[in-house]
Amino acid sequence: MIDPRASAFWVRLKANRLTYTLTILATLAIGILIGTIVSRGVKGQESKKGSDATPLSVPAPKELSNQFSQVSKQLEPSVVNINTESTIKTQRRRRGPAGPEGGDEQNPFDDFFDRFFGGPGGGNPGSIRERSLGSGVLVDPKGYIVTNRHVVEKADRIRVKLQDDPPSVLHDAKVIGTDQETDLAVIKIDSSKPLPVAKLGNSDGMQVGDWVLAVGSPFGLQETVTAGIVSAKGRNIVPNRQFQSFIQTDAAINPGNSGGPLVNMNGEVVGINTAILTDTNAYAGVGFALPSNTVVQVYNQLIGPEHRVSRGSIGIEFNAQENPAIARVYGVNSGVTISNVVAGSPAEQAGLKVGDTITTVDGKPVKNGDELVADIASRKPGTKVTLGLIRNGKKQDATITVADRAKLFASRLGEEEEGNEDNTPKESKLGLSVRALTQDMADRLDVPAGRGVIVQEVKPGSFAEDTGLQRGDIILEVNKQPVSSEEEFTKAVATLKSGQDVVFLVRQRGAGRQDGTIFLAGTLP
Repeated sequence: MIDPRASAFWVRLKANRLTYTLTILATLAIGILIGTIVSRGVKGQESKKGSDATPLSVPAPKELSNQFSQVSKQLEPSVVNINTESTIKTQRRRRGPAGPEGGDEQNPFDDFFDRFFGGPGGGNPGSIRERSLGSGVLVDPKGYIVTNRHVVEKADRIRVKLQDDPPSVLHDAKVIGTDQETDLAVIKIDSSKPLPVAKLGNSDGMQVGDWVLAVGSPFGLQETVTAGIVSAKGRNIVPNRQFQSFIQTDAAINPGNSGGPLVNMNGEVVGINTAILTDTNAYAGVGFALPSNTVVQVYNQLIGPEHRVSRGSIGIEFNAQENPAIARVYGVNSGVTISNVVAGSPAEQAGLKVGDTITTVDGKPVKNGDELVADIASRKPGTKVTLGLIRNGKKQDATITVADRAKLFASRLGEEEEGNEDNTPKESKLGLSVRALTQDMADRLDVPAGRGVIVQEVKPGSFAEDTGLQRGDIILEVNKQPVSSEEEFTKAVATLKSGQDVVFLVRQRGAGRQDGTIFLAGTLP
């Protein structure tokens, strides 16, 4: 028999277990719910913290060190881009029209012209057009520009791009004068309004370590500015070039910078960028600019009546670099010891000899060769100068008449060829060269004896080409004036002026005596 009290106990125990279980489950559910709510609250708080981040903004522009930009803005309008076109002779074979078998048909006149102008065996001169870029700087509001000689040398056409010009606008320029010794040139463009010019500075005031800017068109990139310092002064990088004493700089100078200005922090041009020292034809940290003081001296002579630089010389040579051993062997403490006397020069006529040491010029002491060259070069040819010298330990004087350096050293400087070109500006302006007809040529071409000159070369884009003249044509008359030699042709064109009508009477290449003689004409630009 079961005790009623025990039965009641078990009933209560089961009821309590159910209550405990429900309580635990409820507690767990509440804990999970609270945890979820807390987690969501934390995430919400994190999200709210992220949105509190301050947005980024671009600050107002501030002028820190603006000296470079000020100098650049001041100089850029006066710096120009120079485009040149040149005719480069090549070796090419003349081809005729296709023959019946599909090959080249031999032109019966090719053999003849090849004999006189060079053919496949000896090289038939053709030509290609070469274009190059450089820089320059305006120094006169009338359009005068300083650049490097090598930028415009042998150019058939020179065109200048100004900073404010539209992309397609280029100004034709003409060469006023060039100087081989300093590699400088002056060119000019015409303008209906005054042009912005650069201010020249005194290069003697520059010190090693001074900031400079190089402005120009490297690789054709116009209005490019690079910065650097003056690395050295008085650099002579080409042997026997006493007038090329450069400012060295580490401002980047590349192909296309040639002729552009080197500028100090006052916005003054202190040099013309001329050369770089490199193994790759690109910037390697060493560039050279011709000092502005030299530029001014050369410019003032190139714009003069003769358009050339006249320098004095007495006709001696000496070591470019000083060597104490020379002074000790020849028993002198200072001066310039002569290593060569040019034959026929004023020095030879005055009795100067190898081993003589020049110590004074008109009583003024001479320390080195640069001082001696600068002094003598500044004197006009024909003037007299008294040199003090030491020979075999004894002092003596010699009076010498200064000569023209260009003529004295013509073969070395190549001035003879330049002078010949300058003596016939009208012929070069026409853009052709001629030669006299030999008897054999006259017979083969069926030209009357003593008549005409044969066209040897016609420059592309020239006045001669525009009129229709071609290589091999025979010019019989120029403006009614018969020509039968190179001298007569030169004389006939010497008086031609810009804007004048020019009429050639021409026997065209391959024409017989009875036909093919025509007029070719045009108006000189």
